[in-house]
Amino acid sequence: MSQPFPASTGGPSVPPPPPAPSTRAAASAAPPSPAASSSVSKNSAAPTDAEMRRASEVLKTVSDAYSAKMVGQERLRMSLLISLIAGGHILLESVPGLAKTTAASTLADTVKAQFKRIQCTPDLLPSDITGNQIYDAATGSFRTVLGPVHANFVLLDEINRSSAKTQSAMLEAMQEHQTTIGGEVHHLPQPFLVIATQNPIEQEGTYELPEAQMDRFLLKEIVEYPSPAEEFEILGRIDSGVLDPDRHVSSAITLDDVRLLQDVASRVYVDPAIRNYIVSIAYVTRNPAPYIGEERARYIKYGASPRASIAFLQASRALALLNGRAHVLPEDIRSLRHLVLRHRVLLTFEADAEGIRSEEIIDQIFASVPTP
Repeated sequence: MSQPFPASTGGPSVPPPPPAPSTRAAASAAPPSPAASSSVSKNSAAPTDAEMRRASEVLKTVSDAYSAKMVGQERLRMSLLISLIAGGHILLESVPGLAKTTAASTLADTVKAQFKRIQCTPDLLPSDITGNQIYDAATGSFRTVLGPVHANFVLLDEINRSSAKTQSAMLEAMQEHQTTIGGEVHHLPQPFLVIATQNPIEQEGTYELPEAQMDRFLLKEIVEYPSPAEEFEILGRIDSGVLDPDRHVSSAITLDDVRLLQDVASRVYVDPAIRNYIVSIAYVTRNPAPYIGEERARYIKYGASPRASIAFLQASRALALLNGRAHVLPEDIRSLRHLVLRHRVLLTFEADAEGIRSEEIIDQIFASVPTP
């Protein structure tokens, strides 16, 4: 087996993942563990106690406002906050009626930021999202009209209903945080968060998201049905008017508060051993046979790209901050495994035919990698 990592130059490293028991004799070598990087974060100053307290206050304000308009869906709340703090985008998948749009608008209302909703349809054009140049007869010149993507929070509702051409128009905005209209570059406001939704039960009139588009989402969350108790609470709140969609939250934070959260999260400490853990996991997704067995490995079409490792790094820092810590634990990485990998570990048609879910394969991959 080729050596994908440079030889260690010193520092701690995670032991290489062992082959699965069923293939231990057949595996000639385990992947070498990457050298522990001696580099630290760009801003190496650890968060102060005062910064952590302020971050905790800001997060409590957001969580309280969310809970005032949303019943349950705590996993969705965490996923949205992780995406916001980490500066990434999130894809939400569920059947209709599970408050995906309400959750997105509530988050934007809590931050008091620009919020735009784009209802994706097959006839939606790229210029309907990014903007266009319009001829002004009065001045005899063209003027630029910015599209709805120029907002802090952008909800792409039912993104898989838009054509591939329109979906690709979002790539530059999501990756580069800018749009190009008439040859002129327009930078998007910061922070910038795309919340896209898709409905998995209707296939007519939809276009499957390309892998390149999927990979640009930091996280993919599967929104599930509420419990009977939560649904009972929803009915009670509707009767009392608490869930009035026109009702705004009573408390809010500013964009400066969001920037504070992002800055503090960027300085959360990630030990080299955890970095090696992340890279080892990504490696096993690309070379699964010696670790999860040939039988399961054949279900994996493509492993995770380096964006997955970056997503684990960024999202784990955000999750640590949400839990009031200035350092990342291995449990943070494990907690994020489905959110980060379910749309990056691509399975074969055979897996789909046999009812194999990506979450099952991801769990087996994590079980094969020693936890630091």
